[in-house]
Amino acid sequence: MHFEILVEDASGKIILDSVLKKILSLNIHKHSYTIHGYKGIGRIPKNLKRLSDPQKRILMNQLPGILRGYGRSLQHFQATVVVVVDLDDRNCIEFKNEMTHIVNSCFPKPETIFRIAIEEIEAWLLGDIQAIKTAYPSAKDNILERYHQDSICGTWEILADAIYHGGSKSLKQSGWPHIGIAKCEWARNISPHMDVDSNQSKSFQVFRDSIRNRLKI
Repeated sequence: MHFEILVEDASGKIILDSVLKKILSLNIHKHSYTIHGYKGIGRIPKNLKRLSDPQKRILMNQLPGILRGYGRSLQHFQATVVVVVDLDDRNCIEFKNEMTHIVNSCFPKPETIFRIAIEEIEAWLLGDIQAIKTAYPSAKDNILERYHQDSICGTWEILADAIYHGGSKSLKQSGWPHIGIAKCEWARNISPHMDVDSNQSKSFQVFRDSIRNRLKI
């Protein structure tokens, strides 16, 4: 099985590359994957057939064209497209239905899985407190302990408050791209220590199990 994985930002790409190696584990020589990181999630266009500027690399804006392309190029291969996005403040069911509508409009239709990190992909890092403590031994336990897994609570801010000097307030004052740089650093430092079998994030578990189920086909 080959996986074409689309994720909305650079830190997500780092996390996915690390955890996929663990999920595939002993079967990695039988399977392959390519991860495509984008520069933001954007919005699903109202006109699904309208061409978008590929140089802007905004995931949702380009998704209709991307999936149409995969429908043509992957139709004779054992391959699955996996789209991984943050929920942010969206309605999960409505958002997934909107993305499903895109793939259903494709002909031929690529085999596609949509997986949503709730609220943000940092929830997957927070699903493994031991990994965080290994990467950041001075992480603040009182902050980590108050986090309710996969809740809508300002997820990356919780992680920042636990491990970043000055917390999320200091980081927000620095603005972008400093926030993105910090998220990538956390991803690089924490994800290698993650135990994919004991991760407490439900949205991560759904992602992990979806990949493993495709390996059985």
